[in-house]
Amino acid sequence: MIGQILQVMNDWIEHFGLLSEGWRAAILIFLTAMVTGVIAYIASHIIAMLERKFADTRNLWDDALLHAARRPLVAFIWLHGVYWAAEVANHFSDAEIFQGNGILLQIGFIWVIVWALLGMIKEVEKNLTSPIKMAKPMDYTTVNAISKLLRAAIIITAVLTVLQTLGFSISGVLAFGGVGGIAVGFAAKDLLANFFGGFIIHLDRPFKVGDWIRSPDRDIEGTVEHIGWRLTTIRTFDKRPLYVPNATFTTIAVENPSRMSNRRIYENIGIRYADVHSMRRIVDDVRAMLEQHDEIDTDQTLIVNFLKFNASTLDIMVYTFTKTTQWVKYHGIKEDVLLKISDIIESHGAEVAFPTHTVHLPDGVRVSSSEAVEEAPEQSLVPAADSKGRKVPVRPGRDTRAGDEGESAGEGE
Repeated sequence: MIGQILQVMNDWIEHFGLLSEGWRAAILIFLTAMVTGVIAYIASHIIAMLERKFADTRNLWDDALLHAARRPLVAFIWLHGVYWAAEVANHFSDAEIFQGNGILLQIGFIWVIVWALLGMIKEVEKNLTSPIKMAKPMDYTTVNAISKLLRAAIIITAVLTVLQTLGFSISGVLAFGGVGGIAVGFAAKDLLANFFGGFIIHLDRPFKVGDWIRSPDRDIEGTVEHIGWRLTTIRTFDKRPLYVPNATFTTIAVENPSRMSNRRIYENIGIRYADVHSMRRIVDDVRAMLEQHDEIDTDQTLIVNFLKFNASTLDIMVYTFTKTTQWVKYHGIKEDVLLKISDIIESHGAEVAFPTHTVHLPDGVRVSSSEAVEEAPEQSLVPAADSKGRKVPVRPGRDTRAGDEGESAGEGE
């Protein structure tokens, strides 16, 4: 229909002989582009108006469809406009470049369809994982894996369709891919191992984006930021990115602390041996305090017992679980529990013990204060005077007889 309109306009301009053939072609191409732009502008505004209208409804999928289709529809209109402009140019010119207008239109149509489908998958992924739009949002890792598979399937199908449109035999391409796939498999076995490792992660879901994971087999610990088909990005606690090949997770043990139900408080608290008579009351009060604590989960194991006679302390074991799993809040609760235990110990006149040593001496070597005074002259370090009047130190511990002179005299002084 548009071709007939352009032909009528060209015949009308040519009938009056107003312009040359080149000018007629330029005018028709300009009119085609202008009409295409007007139609694309009107279509874009209509879809934008429908988006605003349907945004107030409870249905999420009409918004996703309109948002995914708006730009591909505008591109589809411009694609047809360019096609008809090329047809006008082909009518006035015998250049071979314009002979493939039909094939380019088909390829462009495939591209627009693929664009719209990829946009629709993206919108559906956003809706399914949004806690605002969905009452029970789906797991992001699972939805992301499915969307990646759908995107890959759409792109592969589009590429094969384009090859068929260009005249290539799809059966030959598939046969070449089967033979070449064996060589590629041997050359890129590590790449394929990472690909299937990523597939296993998406299938088994040992962790997802946002989880805190660590491995006892490797020095891997941090928060998962992205799970790709080859690498998994982990942000360590010192804020450095760690890129781990997916094949690694098929051979190591992975711990996921993010899925813990509670956090544990496990402490051994020692009191002095002198406070053994208060042990039973301290243990009972600590147990009662934990049972009444608002942040302690009493449905989990709760143990408060006199544990053992240690080298310098009487140890009390405190074993319980908090309700929260948040790291910062957990430490605040633990601090409160330990301070309350300290208050209970002090309330019974007891003290928290620290390592000490007691030295026991035989009775024969004990020296009373009176004997120390009597024997002090013999151990005196008072310096003696030499023949010139200079003072010299005297070494203690040397036996002397009564009436001896020399060092004994000096000690006497």
